[in-house]
Amino acid sequence: MLDRPLAQFRNLRVEFQTKDGPVVGVEDVSFEVSPGETVCIVGESGSGKSVSSLSLMRLVEFGGGEIAGGQLLFDRGADTPADLSKADDSLMQTIRGNEIGMIFQEPMTSLNPVFTVGRQLTEGLRVHKSMNREAARERALELLRQVRIPEPERRLDQYPHELSGGMRQRVVIAMALACEPKLLIADEPTTALDVTIQAEILALIDRLKRETGTAVMFITHDMAVVAQMADRVVVMFRGNKVEEGSVTEIFENPQHDYTKALLAAVPKLGEMRGKAAPEPMRLMNSDVKHPGPIIAKEDKVLLDVRNLVTRFPVKGGFFRRTVANVHAVEDVSFKIKAGETLSLVGESGCGKSSCGRSVLRLVEPQSGEVWLEDKNVMEFSPSQLRAARRDMQMVFQDPFASLNPQMRLVDQVSEPMKNYNIGSPSDRDDRVASLFDRVELPRSFLRRYPHELSGGQRQRIAIARALALNPKLIIADEAVSALDVSVQAQVLNLLMELQAELGISMLFISHDMAVVERVSHNVGVMYLGRIVEMGPRAAIFENPQHEYTKSLLSAVPVADPRQRKSEKDLNFKLVQLHIFRIGHEAKDAE
Repeated sequence: MLDRPLAQFRNLRVEFQTKDGPVVGVEDVSFEVSPGETVCIVGESGSGKSVSSLSLMRLVEFGGGEIAGGQLLFDRGADTPADLSKADDSLMQTIRGNEIGMIFQEPMTSLNPVFTVGRQLTEGLRVHKSMNREAARERALELLRQVRIPEPERRLDQYPHELSGGMRQRVVIAMALACEPKLLIADEPTTALDVTIQAEILALIDRLKRETGTAVMFITHDMAVVAQMADRVVVMFRGNKVEEGSVTEIFENPQHDYTKALLAAVPKLGEMRGKAAPEPMRLMNSDVKHPGPIIAKEDKVLLDVRNLVTRFPVKGGFFRRTVANVHAVEDVSFKIKAGETLSLVGESGCGKSSCGRSVLRLVEPQSGEVWLEDKNVMEFSPSQLRAARRDMQMVFQDPFASLNPQMRLVDQVSEPMKNYNIGSPSDRDDRVASLFDRVELPRSFLRRYPHELSGGQRQRIAIARALALNPKLIIADEAVSALDVSVQAQVLNLLMELQAELGISMLFISHDMAVVERVSHNVGVMYLGRIVEMGPRAAIFENPQHEYTKSLLSAVPVADPRQRKSEKDLNFKLVQLHIFRIGHEAKDAE
């Protein structure tokens, strides 16, 4: 490492102009990032983590922000570092993507929907590295292989909407690595990824750091990732830095009350060992009396899915004929009792989300039966299906895509009640206000629009909207993946408390194994559209039988810096998983 820091934040202050006056995003933040070092910035949603990183890239100005004070020093190799807070546009265009790479939080909003993946990957290479078309495409292919995207040649000619959430995030990571930047800013880079791909990406970023001396600014709410990756940790709260120290100091001897509360809210793999049923977490600074273990009050099956098959046609040729089918869900069967939670886990693209959407008939299955109580949803007419959806609600993975950017939040949460003519306008307003309270959002947000909220706050709005109709079944598709740990714990507790009070059943789709262990009564492990192992939570987590389940659990990072997995260990586990995949595909081919 050099004596001189690569990037220095000195007394940074960022303000946003709103109808209600200026809002301070970052108040007075100072820290440094040295070459070859990983600095993790952690804190609640809206604490100023992403705003700090966007300020260094001067992208905060495109979102209505203004750098109101402080310096942003970046070492470009000259005698004195450049102050990027005062740099002109031409210098920033040279630096962005070339000297500072950025991985954004929401891949669908950071990729251009009208350009192919190949065009977007090669653009930076042709601008900054002056490569010709063939060389840029070859480098793009190499990058896609680096981030372990299957069939990379085919992916180059696809559009972002044709990829799963995890694949899109890997494309964004490949774009950020393309020009081998001095500093890589990773804003929640593994949020959309399943545990095995997350392990690969963390190993990849760590290897890049060691081989090239690239510094990494890692913004995350996943404390297990912090324990795995960080050299130093900066803890932020309401626009201020409240604590800074080495990763072992922060985890083993936190000084600030907020840091202590943050660490207490982290679900840890193995925490539920020996417990018969899921139960809410005991949080610091919370006077809420949680209901204890969530045991179903009645032995009645609410949802019975039988031999569900969902396939998507692949079009090709001049006439766009169907040339193949993607087998998203293949012969899946499961039952969920009233008041119980079944979690589906598996890698990105394994069919978890397609299964959830098929149950609601948001995508039409080819065959199978979905029984909601004593009615087969597959036989419903459009009007019957509309009525049934009062009892079945979904919380989607990407809150920005599932909220209307032109509607105020109060209107979005009350819209389901309006659609079904529930209550008077004043009753609906009272219900919306109480839902805001339940998901821990201030009532002052009622008049805001989705773009005025952070990613985690948007997801809480989506959850409030799903609860508006008091449904019997909630399908939560990565519902807490965008939330920081403290809010994630509150929302998980909220969902479990509602389950205890109202007897709500949940189909919980997630890649976070620690969260799944906390909330589940039963767990189904999916691979290539099929459920390869199904059973009670304790059986799956404490005594897994299937090789794929064992590999999944071994790839999970642990929220303890003393239990870091080495790259060698990670790669060994991933090689085991790869061998299993090859064996499984060969068996299928027979």
